[in-house]
Amino acid sequence: MSVDVKVTVLVGGVGGARFLIGVQRLLGLGGFSDGSQSDNELTAIVNVGDDAWMYGVRICPDLDTCMYTLGGGIDPERGWGRRDETWHAKEELAAYGVQPDWFGLGDRDLATHLVRTQMLRAGYPLSQVTEALCDRWKPGARLLPASDDRSETHVVITDPGPGDQAGEKRAIHFEEWWVRYRAQVPTHSFAFVGADAATAGPGVAEAIETADVVLLAPSNPVVSIGAILALPGIRSALRSTSARVIGYSPIIGGKPLRGMADECLRVIGVASTSEAVGDHYGARSGVGILDGWLVHEGDHADIDGVEVRSVPLLMTDPDTTAEMVRAGMDLAGVKP
Repeated sequence: MSVDVKVTVLVGGVGGARFLIGVQRLLGLGGFSDGSQSDNELTAIVNVGDDAWMYGVRICPDLDTCMYTLGGGIDPERGWGRRDETWHAKEELAAYGVQPDWFGLGDRDLATHLVRTQMLRAGYPLSQVTEALCDRWKPGARLLPASDDRSETHVVITDPGPGDQAGEKRAIHFEEWWVRYRAQVPTHSFAFVGADAATAGPGVAEAIETADVVLLAPSNPVVSIGAILALPGIRSALRSTSARVIGYSPIIGGKPLRGMADECLRVIGVASTSEAVGDHYGARSGVGILDGWLVHEGDHADIDGVEVRSVPLLMTDPDTTAEMVRAGMDLAGVKP
C-alpha cells in the first residue's frame, strides 16, 4: 500500500512523546485511527543517551516513555513510568541497601527492563529488542533507537561532597545529574560517551532520507536532540535529505516547556531564547540542520537562512499539539 505522508521525528522523552501524540492525531494513527488502514507513516528516532545499567538491568527511559505514551500505558500525572504502578521491588532494594537509592524503579516498569536485558544478553541488538517490546504496546509508530551502540550522556560536575572527592571534578551519568541532583550542582560540560565509535541504528538514516518532512520535537536541545545529533551519520543525513527539516523551540518566553533545558543550555553557553536555540541548530543553507523554525506566539527569532514562524506551542492536549504539527508541515510544504 502506498504511503501518503512519511513523517520522521527526532525526540527525547516526556515532551517528545507528547509531541508524537499530536503527530498521530493529525495523521490518524495509533489511538486516533478510525479503524481503517492509514496510508500515513510515523517514525520516531529516539534518544538513547539517557540509557543506563541499574540494578543489573538495562533501562531506556526515552524509548520506554515513548512506547508507554503511544501505547496507552504511561502514568498520566508523572508523564513517565507505568500507569497504576507499585513500588515493592524498589522498597525491597532499599531495605537491602542497594544503590542507587535515588532512582525510582516501579514493579510494572521492571518487567520491561527484565525482558530487554534478557534479550540484550542473548545477543539481540536494541533495535530488535525495541521492536519486540512494541509488539505488545502497538504504539502506532515505528520507534527506532538512535543507535544500537552505547552512547551515554555523562555530565562533568564539581562533586558536592561529603567525602574525599568533595570539590573535585568528576563525571556522572546524566540520570544521576538529572534525577538525584536535579541539575543543581556546579556543572561544567556534557560528554556523549561512546558516540564517536557508535553508528546510527538500523533504519535511522533511511527514515530521515526518505521522509516527506523531518521534525525536531521541542525536546531538550542539548541532552535529547543534541545526543542524537552526536551520533555519526545522523547530522549528515539531516543535511542531505530532500525533506525539509523543521524544528520546534523548547523555549517559551525565556523558559523551557518542561524539564531543565535552560540549565543544559547555560552549560554549553547558549541563551534560553528561541532565537539562540534555533541559531545553535543552525541553517541547512550554512553548516546547520534547519530549514524552518517554529517559535511560540510572542517570541521572536531571526536566524540567517531559516524560515521562522510564530505559532502557539503549548502542548495542552492532542488537538492543540496536532495544530502545532500542522503548522510545521505547512512550513515544510507538506499537506497531511
